[in-house]
Amino acid sequence: MTVSEQPIPLRLKPTRQFPFLARHPWVHAHALAEDGRDLACGQVIDLLDHDGNWIARGILNPASRLRIRLYVFDSATAIDETLWHQRIDAAVRRRRVTDPLDEQAAERLVFSESDLISGLIVDRYADCLGVQFTSGALLRWRDSILDYLQESQKTRAIVARIDPRTAKHEGVEEIEACLGETLSSPVTYRQNGLDLVVDLQSGQKTGGFLDQRCNHEAVARYLKGRSVLDVCCYTGGFGLVAAKQGAAAVLGIDSSQVALDAATSASERNGLDSISFQKSDCFDALKKHAQEGREYDAVILDPPRFAGSRHQIDSALRAYGRLNSLALDLLQPGGILVTCSCSGRVSRADFLNMLLDVGRRRRRDMVVMENRGPAPDHPVAISCPESDYLKCLIAEIR
Repeated sequence: MTVSEQPIPLRLKPTRQFPFLARHPWVHAHALAEDGRDLACGQVIDLLDHDGNWIARGILNPASRLRIRLYVFDSATAIDETLWHQRIDAAVRRRRVTDPLDEQAAERLVFSESDLISGLIVDRYADCLGVQFTSGALLRWRDSILDYLQESQKTRAIVARIDPRTAKHEGVEEIEACLGETLSSPVTYRQNGLDLVVDLQSGQKTGGFLDQRCNHEAVARYLKGRSVLDVCCYTGGFGLVAAKQGAAAVLGIDSSQVALDAATSASERNGLDSISFQKSDCFDALKKHAQEGREYDAVILDPPRFAGSRHQIDSALRAYGRLNSLALDLLQPGGILVTCSCSGRVSRADFLNMLLDVGRRRRRDMVVMENRGPAPDHPVAISCPESDYLKCLIAEIR
């Protein structure tokens, strides 16, 4: 199927227009009266309400349940290379307002819906870029976007890909594209006073999560001189910074040996001898430590996403409840609980209510010292509540 040079109109079902009048960027197939299944991937679409009134302009992927991603809410604005270049420039300027360029650091330059480029994520690690396409339709402009990133950011190398899970959902082939210098070794960068590396070339992203980097530093202030259990530690983000800033002892637990190997290498690279790592399931480890009568001055919980859809919210809240209950069993009065959720479908109110229930069941008081979100380079689009995904609470347990 070929792509038409002109936008093709598609109508919504009756009364389905309201989220898009509020500029939500995701149009699922079930909302459409004409689902566009016979159109080409990357086709520009004019979204109409059921009566034929123009609402927005986006691009279509007939193989995805997220059928149209919307980018333009002014009918005079075209979707073309110029639009993507302008949006990238605006995203970079947004970060420079409060955060001057640090050439040795890492940051998120483009955050999909929050920067009005749904389906594109760009992370900068020092002088290299890691690019993720999460929209199959946006691949129509892949080369133009990558060339512009290379030109505008003056990067040494760019590694761009669609991961296997996204490729399956989007109905496209996995891709990996490299521009600039061939990376024969991991990229080094600085974060929170640590020398870290990320292996962009291998496909196993072993850098710390950039969205948590400010939380790593904030949490560490509460942990000086304390014994710390860092659960779901991945590559050691929270624990490494805590050890660097004076925690007495840190034990990191994760189920991924690849992540733990990266965390161990980072601790050795930075000369941190107060931190160690152990491979284990998070629930099993917490239960085992409680049975052994172990106690900690602080427990950090940063699990992977438990809710990928609205149908998983209840089960996710039960999992969060179980995890936090087990953590409380290891904390004496005055201990610190750091508990996180990266499930965008779980609201901050639901997460707090879960903690309220945990405290009631365990007969413990929780005093929330800080109620945090992601780093400023992960902004929130008001029109897309799902972009407000990360919760990080620091609480004293009584």
